[in-house]
Amino acid sequence: MTLESVRSGGKAALARALARIEKAPDDTDVVDLLSEAYRSPVAHVAGMTGPPGVGKSTLMNGLIHGWRSRGLTVACIAVDPSSRRSKGALLGDRTRLATDPEDQGVFVRSMAARDRLGGLAGLTVQAMVVMRALFDIVLVETVGVGQSETDVADVADTVVLCVQPGSGDSLQFMKAGIAEIPHIIAVTKADMGAVADRARADVVGALSLSDAHDGWDVPVLLLSAEKRHGLDDLIDAVDRHRGFLAEDGRLARARHAQASDWLIDAVRERFGRDGVRRAGYLGLDGEDTPFRRLSEVTRYLSPA
Repeated sequence: MTLESVRSGGKAALARALARIEKAPDDTDVVDLLSEAYRSPVAHVAGMTGPPGVGKSTLMNGLIHGWRSRGLTVACIAVDPSSRRSKGALLGDRTRLATDPEDQGVFVRSMAARDRLGGLAGLTVQAMVVMRALFDIVLVETVGVGQSETDVADVADTVVLCVQPGSGDSLQFMKAGIAEIPHIIAVTKADMGAVADRARADVVGALSLSDAHDGWDVPVLLLSAEKRHGLDDLIDAVDRHRGFLAEDGRLARARHAQASDWLIDAVRERFGRDGVRRAGYLGLDGEDTPFRRLSEVTRYLSPA
């Protein structure tokens, strides 16, 4: 199983590869695939977060069509709530996406959040890395957002926070420490008129108290996905942020930090805090990849 075989095999091959990663993440062929994909990034990764009911799935649908109309291929990871019985994804988001199953330029994968906080699933990073090597855009939608559900910043290059007018989100989520996370804020359901304008003004005011993005001015956009108002503005804003990250090595530094943090979290999840201590140095040097390093650390820490 190589990156080229997955690429040439289309969506069916990608689905099989993701299933293989989930079933046997430590097998040599899986680690090799993940490492090859990690070293071969193509896509820009956009993460979308916000409270349930804000319209993320509708917006996701509009963005897919918008990017496809510009000739870009798009892969989506929709992190869904979990079934209490099976622990699998409830697939609520994927059923709302109006995509052509025959379009090889769009791939959608639902994942179950299960018991994880942070808004992501356990294999989101691995799936993102493979998709990032195969598509032009990767879009990650979280299951929801709260004060602890901010892991989307650890997987995305550009984070879009969706805010719903008239719900209190515009101030509550700024207070929750999430003001430091988004690179773009989308006030959804702009057709609500004055209520949406007021929500945007509240967000702009809250952002004026934060300076967390190294010179990037966070745009606050009004949009209505159902009426397709503002979608092009959002796509353009993502593209501008991509250009901003390309300057002065910002993107490479951010991705290296994400990979390093993921490695430490993965070791902690498998072996606890004591495992992190016993593992010693967990940095990434030279041609290291987080997946190969995790495999090495796992062999070192596992009982003989």
